[in-house]
Amino acid sequence: MHEHLRKQIENIATFQESDLLTISDCFKSHMFDAKQYILEEGKIASDIHFIISGLVRVYYYKDGKEITTYMACDDGFVSSYSSFINQSKSVEYIQCLEKTEALSISFPKMQELYEKIPQWQAVGRRLAEQNYICMANRVLQLQGIPAREKYLDFLSTSPKKIIQRAPLIHIASFLGITPESLSRIRKSIS
Repeated sequence: MHEHLRKQIENIATFQESDLLTISDCFKSHMFDAKQYILEEGKIASDIHFIISGLVRVYYYKDGKEITTYMACDDGFVSSYSSFINQSKSVEYIQCLEKTEALSISFPKMQELYEKIPQWQAVGRRLAEQNYICMANRVLQLQGIPAREKYLDFLSTSPKKIIQRAPLIHIASFLGITPESLSRIRKSIS
């Protein structure tokens, strides 16, 4: 099992070595190129991806404009969770912003692990909780928090890799502000 994935799941629950081998067997390694899509709108999210290295964003289109809803990098999990959980068509895209190495687990394998290894349910619950918290915070942010505060919060809560390497247009979209506003804010705090 990849040591970063092992560390992430062992931060959530305690597993026997045999369980870790079973879990490891359920993940498949993938390499994605920069700009490659992991998921496109209208497709079913069949996997949850653990990012070993790389940078990805999740977005959808609204009135012909891309709206970034989430970004993930090293040691993060990413999927279109609503599509994954319901096994329904996604309204989101997942795109690699740079070359990305990931370990992916399919919906059937997640279900299999829930049945075989009771502690795995804690991992699934944690992923669901983190996704919910992310979504709730995003809704609150988009409703009335000044742009400067949104950006400062982004700087204090996001991984350095995302802050330093995600294109500003995607950061602005994620924050619900224009790229021009983001440029003004960045100038005012530098």
